[in-house]
Amino acid sequence: MDVLREKGLGPLRVILAFTLVSTILHYSHNVVRAADYPQVPGISVLATQIVVAASWVVFTVFGALGYRAYVRGQYWRSLAFLLVYSLSGLASAGHFLVGVPRVPAFWFATIFTDTFAAVALWVFGCWAATRLNRVSVAGQMSTQH
Repeated sequence: MDVLREKGLGPLRVILAFTLVSTILHYSHNVVRAADYPQVPGISVLATQIVVAASWVVFTVFGALGYRAYVRGQYWRSLAFLLVYSLSGLASAGHFLVGVPRVPAFWFATIFTDTFAAVALWVFGCWAATRLNRVSVAGQMSTQH
């Protein structure tokens, strides 16, 4: 799968770097200023802070494992890890399930940059999966004899 290494590694690095920066900013703000975000009834601010910090670490480990698997040529494994990592960005949109955050515009924007990063990972994953599923015409012809 040379095409995945030649054409995919650069864009993957850009997407992962963007995702890392966006989620560091957003999740850090969520931990430091948790009280500024709409709260889920029955969950304390401290519990929210702990869950948010732990979630970021767990998601980021999946991203690192996905990148490592990709570099090693374990593409399906990589895509599975990267799709889990993308949940870090999709989870940010969950703020709107409990209300609209009343935070400064910059921090509000990080909700959308996280979501954009998640969608970029999904697009990358779809692109890579289509490359993995391609069978050459020569390969098809040789199996039909």
